[in-house]
Amino acid sequence: MPRRRLIAPSERNTLDPFVVATGDARPRDQRDLMERPFFSLAKARRIVPILYEAGDVRIEVLAVHEHGMATIWDADILIWAASQIVEAENLGLRTSRFLRFTPYQLLTAIGRETGAREYKLLKGALTRLQSTVIRTNIRHGENWRRHQFSWINEWEELTRADGRVEGMEFVLPDWFYRGVIDRSLVLTIDPAYFRLTGGIERWLYRVARKHAGRQSGGWLFDVPHLHEKSGSLVRVSDFALQLRRIVLRQPLPGYRLRIEREGRRELLKILPAGSSPSPVDKAVETIGTSHAGLSGFRTQEVSGLRTQRPQLSLWPETTIPALNLESNSESNILRRARDVENIQRGPSSAADKAADHTIPHTSFRKSAFTSSDTSQGSSEPRSRKPGGAS
Repeated sequence: MPRRRLIAPSERNTLDPFVVATGDARPRDQRDLMERPFFSLAKARRIVPILYEAGDVRIEVLAVHEHGMATIWDADILIWAASQIVEAENLGLRTSRFLRFTPYQLLTAIGRETGAREYKLLKGALTRLQSTVIRTNIRHGENWRRHQFSWINEWEELTRADGRVEGMEFVLPDWFYRGVIDRSLVLTIDPAYFRLTGGIERWLYRVARKHAGRQSGGWLFDVPHLHEKSGSLVRVSDFALQLRRIVLRQPLPGYRLRIEREGRRELLKILPAGSSPSPVDKAVETIGTSHAGLSGFRTQEVSGLRTQRPQLSLWPETTIPALNLESNSESNILRRARDVENIQRGPSSAADKAADHTIPHTSFRKSAFTSSDTSQGSSEPRSRKPGGAS
């Protein structure tokens, strides 16, 4: 008797869709993702896993060779999803891990262009988010010790009979979704975050927002400790050089950076500058799926968060000039893997430095990068509030 192949049913068959409306939502980030190394900080493809342990916390991030690890630019998709979910919950609407949306909505919300290339790169980012595997014991259950998941369980394009794309949908993992609807685990971030071009400065802003917040005294980090928290593959000396260059530019919205020294130890002090976003602290009472009849966003009178219609038709016909093409490599592979932020490398020759200024980048987000060596930082990791508190 021939064997029948069993096909696992789609999770979407068991979830009602949370249809994202076209209104604005304040950007919000998930605390666990802000302070620990869950993403590659480089645009060159990373295969080397991230293995991080601090106290009782353990994180493993694994990538497949074909697509590489999800990057900190890919994480913008998760920030956008968290923002939409929290905005709807704030208005008393029911949400779901199953999101239905248009790529135009997502790309414009995170400051990207909306041409054919950007849609193509978006699909590469979704592919990396789905293929990256995370193992962690953060927020484990009472009788469970390790949770394994991908950032996106599954995703799909929605098309009409003529092949025109009408929208997209994906399913978030339960670990991430529950970390979003638990309001104590969510922080607002400055929309200017999406304009940060470097991987380290993006990661550093999230660390600043999580630790320094609005504390007048800010926060003090030992540079080798920051290097360990970043998951970067570069040497500590290269990482320290990157930090010094970021301090010179002062690119982080809402924060000022300062290098301090204690003997031979190099420290980075993060101080709030002016007003910064306040944390989200209102509890979420409900968890569910969307059947809302009223608006989920302040800019509309009628909701886009409904489940009456199975497909989306929210775009103008001219939004996408041509059909999207599949690409899993362009958005994460440089023509030459020279991004110092996450690729281990030796000292650069004069010819290499000259070449860095002539080679274009192909990425989901353009990134500034530099390469040079400097003195080795201290090997004693520590972070603390100024004044001695650890």
